[in-house]
Amino acid sequence: MEYHNPVLLKETVDGLNINPDGVYVDVTFGGGGHSKEILKRLSDKGKLFAFDQDLDALENAIDDSRFTLINENFRYIKRFLRFYGVKKVDGVLADFGVSSHQFDVAERGFSTRFEANLDMRMNQESVLSAFQVVNKYEEEQLKQVFFQYGELRAAPAMAKLIVEHRELQPIVTSEELKAVLKKFLPPRHENKVLAQIYQAIRIEVNQEIEALKEFLEQTPEILKESGRLSLISYHSLEDRLVKRFIRNGLFEGEPERDMYGNFEVPLKKVNGLIVPSKEEVKINSRARSAKLRIAEKI
Repeated sequence: MEYHNPVLLKETVDGLNINPDGVYVDVTFGGGGHSKEILKRLSDKGKLFAFDQDLDALENAIDDSRFTLINENFRYIKRFLRFYGVKKVDGVLADFGVSSHQFDVAERGFSTRFEANLDMRMNQESVLSAFQVVNKYEEEQLKQVFFQYGELRAAPAMAKLIVEHRELQPIVTSEELKAVLKKFLPPRHENKVLAQIYQAIRIEVNQEIEALKEFLEQTPEILKESGRLSLISYHSLEDRLVKRFIRNGLFEGEPERDMYGNFEVPLKKVNGLIVPSKEEVKINSRARSAKLRIAEKI
């Protein structure tokens, strides 16, 4: 079983406009597909740093003197690059999706296909798991998780039902969660709604939105002038944040304008939105919702 089939491999690495002697960062190492492609384009003087908080990903570490793998969340990118004496880089690549490996290993609890304990932790040493979210969160907290991160209109009713059920007994496995929420899973739309429920819980467990914001806010500071960001998102919550940050350096509101109505932003977009070809989606169905945006430090 392949650990992970990298999405938009050529397009994402092309987007970095690689300087062979440059310093690059792959903040979502996974199976190392994007990292290997970057290394192919670097000279002996080039350097590549990679981040991955998942212990399983460490087994894919690349034996190359130009390569360093850091077992941390990318929200700490500046801190750990500084630890290695790096203040500025030529480019940063991120693929914000869950890796195929995480979906395919049943006991990790990411997939709707398998019976498994509620887990969904990308960092297996993290305290917060899907079990805690489902069984310990207050009803209002659960409602917000389902509504904000799953965009589920039935969020209030789902949260109420979960709280009522867990007063009788805890919800331990994915099948038990499905059984509790069965009335919200009509056969025609079961997979779609389940995917939204799982997405909401996973985002909360891994604090994905907070991590993404913290990461993006650091990128203008660590990029050299004309350095590139190459970012792949998979759902609208992520893509909206990426798009807005590239456009005006903020996640909400508008930047302050001068007396002439102009405002300064740290980045400018490069080309338009890039999505996978029909051929790539045929080969790798998980590429279907991928959106690639490229930006350059001004």
